[in-house]
Amino acid sequence: MKISASFLGAKNIPKYLTELNITDVDYIHVDVMDGKYTLNKTMPYSEMSEIRYYTRKRLDVHLMVERPLKYIDDYATLNIEYLTVHLDIKDDLDKVFNRLHDYGIKVGLALNPKDNVESIIPYLKKIDLVLVMSVVPGLPGQEFIKSTLTKINALKDEIKREKLNTLISVDGGITLENAKYLKDVDIIVSGSTLINSNNLQETITKLRK
Repeated sequence: MKISASFLGAKNIPKYLTELNITDVDYIHVDVMDGKYTLNKTMPYSEMSEIRYYTRKRLDVHLMVERPLKYIDDYATLNIEYLTVHLDIKDDLDKVFNRLHDYGIKVGLALNPKDNVESIIPYLKKIDLVLVMSVVPGLPGQEFIKSTLTKINALKDEIKREKLNTLISVDGGITLENAKYLKDVDIIVSGSTLINSNNLQETITKLRK
């Protein structure tokens, strides 16, 4: 299992990213919100791009925005491995996928708590990763929605049935306690659990166990 560390909610982002950089965390999870798709809005790209000065880790970018095509060209200049968008965006999904593929970026598609697994099945062959949201997108510190586990199992069954290599990532409310139920997923996104940790490397190791 890989760990993607979110800095949403961190009080001192440069310090936090610098500390994460010396751990064996796999990715830095970058939440981008436009204030339209979600109530919250994150810092503009001009500030977000400064991530490159504090970490050499690959980025796992989550665009919680209505029109991701406006953002992709900028974010493609960063050290991105995955970029995830949502099913109900206002841009054409195939155009988004094609733009990401043109940049050599792996494509993620998010499944919100309100979305059923069937809604994402038609896209599984076109994407590299499903980001299963275990909280409502936009706010840090929410509790893990338990029904997410049923969605994960259904997704795993479908991916296996279609003989695909699509990865499953889970984001939201993940603690050391409930992480033990997520051992069969490929990536877990950790925000508050890592931000509030007194020993980042120790907590990362525990999340993987």
